[in-house]
Amino acid sequence: MKIAVMPPAREGVTSDPEWVRFYAQHAERCGFEAFVAIEHPLVVSSYTSRYPYNDSGRMPLPDDTPIPDPLDLLSFVAGSTTTLGLCTGVLVLPAHHPVTLAKRLATLDVLSGGRLRLCVGLGWMREELEACGTDFASRGRRADEMIDAMRALWDEAGPDGARFQGEFVAFAHAHSYPKPAQQAVPIHIGGTSRASMRRAATRGDGWQPLGIGGDELRGAIAEMRNQVEAEGRDPAAFEITISGVAPKITRETVDKVAAMGVDRMIASAVAPGLDDACEELSALAERVGLSA
Repeated sequence: MKIAVMPPAREGVTSDPEWVRFYAQHAERCGFEAFVAIEHPLVVSSYTSRYPYNDSGRMPLPDDTPIPDPLDLLSFVAGSTTTLGLCTGVLVLPAHHPVTLAKRLATLDVLSGGRLRLCVGLGWMREELEACGTDFASRGRRADEMIDAMRALWDEAGPDGARFQGEFVAFAHAHSYPKPAQQAVPIHIGGTSRASMRRAATRGDGWQPLGIGGDELRGAIAEMRNQVEAEGRDPAAFEITISGVAPKITRETVDKVAAMGVDRMIASAVAPGLDDACEELSALAERVGLSA
């Protein structure tokens, strides 16, 4: 079981360079797999969209929480560590342009030595996407196309370059270098909707269900792997990632979800002070038996 860590975004600490550097280095020393960065390009305080993972319909972060750009944050973490993985959770894919995003991702992957993993979603806040110039209603089709276009740019297309023709983006004789250090940056799909499962089965390297647990999670994982197999893909090579609150994760928790078919847990940290946050990591690493 891989255990990644997500710092306490609510506290705004990920915009403090000294906090991030020390925390990431401590996570690496403790044996955690990766550092996970969230994204909101912006928050519109008067949003009427419904946050789907809270009964109140409101996201748990205050509107003025500092949320650094996740790729810039992960670049900083990459320069502060040597082996710690770099993950998004979740990148709002339709808020970006696939050509420039493909270049940024490949650059980060190359300079970090192939440590990047992408988890993407469609975004739930209509007002945020519209401010980014994206039509909310077509964001699903746009996201599918973006994944295909980025992979076309990452492929070695030879002297003639890459070619792609879609509804939202098109290019020909396109050369985008450097290529990722990995053959392609792994792309996992976040969400629990039927559409997210379809997108994961057809295009994803993994799936990150959000807001479900117990028997519902067990059934969803089994269905997801069946969908992957139905697409002619190897379900054993397809990763399932879930989240948990760091202080509540135990060895028993890890064993239980591993038996369901989970490959990775993201431990969401809650302690804001740096000393307390590092102590929280150390305690979790000891509970779950990570090798320091």
